[in-house]
Amino acid sequence: MNVAKLLAWGIALTLVALPIVGVLNGWFASERWPVDRLTVRAEFNHVSAEQIRAATQPLLGKGFFAIDLDQIRAAVARLPWVERVEARKQWPDVVDLVVYEQQPYAHWGTERLISRNGKIFSVAGAEGVQGLPRLSGPDERVADVLQFYADSLKEFSGSGLAIAGVVLSPRGGWKLELASGAVVEIGRDDTHRRVQRFLDVWPRLAGSKPTPPNYIDLRYENGFVVRWTPENAAGGAAGQDLRKEPPPAGGGAAPGLDALAAHPESRPSRFSNPEFRIPAPP
Repeated sequence: MNVAKLLAWGIALTLVALPIVGVLNGWFASERWPVDRLTVRAEFNHVSAEQIRAATQPLLGKGFFAIDLDQIRAAVARLPWVERVEARKQWPDVVDLVVYEQQPYAHWGTERLISRNGKIFSVAGAEGVQGLPRLSGPDERVADVLQFYADSLKEFSGSGLAIAGVVLSPRGGWKLELASGAVVEIGRDDTHRRVQRFLDVWPRLAGSKPTPPNYIDLRYENGFVVRWTPENAAGGAAGQDLRKEPPPAGGGAAPGLDALAAHPESRPSRFSNPEFRIPAPP
């Protein structure tokens, strides 16, 4: 008898709960309580409101409880320049989105960018983004390159030499590219000591020439080489007589850069907030 009563109660609860669960999950009554507003908060620097509306429109022709927020997030996240998306419903008829754009911090190679959270990403026209440092190296070493760039900015602060880029070769050799177009070869070992040795002497060298150098090689055991353009004559070396010690293989200048090193900036605190009315289904 008790078993029969429990079974009856279970069936009764199921019959009561099933419609509620079905509505909440959009199993039926999916056209009831239609959503007719989409609000979007975003920065709109690289992603337009129309792109967001076009991405979400096919997913919004349902009732409030039938709309799948995960699908909406995924559709918007696939747009170029989108970093992440927040989505929520507001009863009775609103879907609200917050769209965060990628914040480029540096170029990575020739066709990709690094975001301010250290992630490599690709977008059309990346090579044309101005005002960013140019970094490159193996993808798995992106964190090391970012750290080396940050350390170099501190070390060269006040030297008058502006850093425009960092290159890490597949063999682990470091190279700086300056805003003047000069190349600073550092090599793989004792990088901090080599840079500091050069910077200790640089103020005296800089005062002896009217123009900046076009090549600096720090890959020597006890000194370095600084070269100016031919009309200004070659610069000397600090430490031992380097003419008896040939430079390491693989040297050579790289082309100059137009982009100046850029410091990270905080994400804008205010978002634009357009609101779209969703047309009723035919």
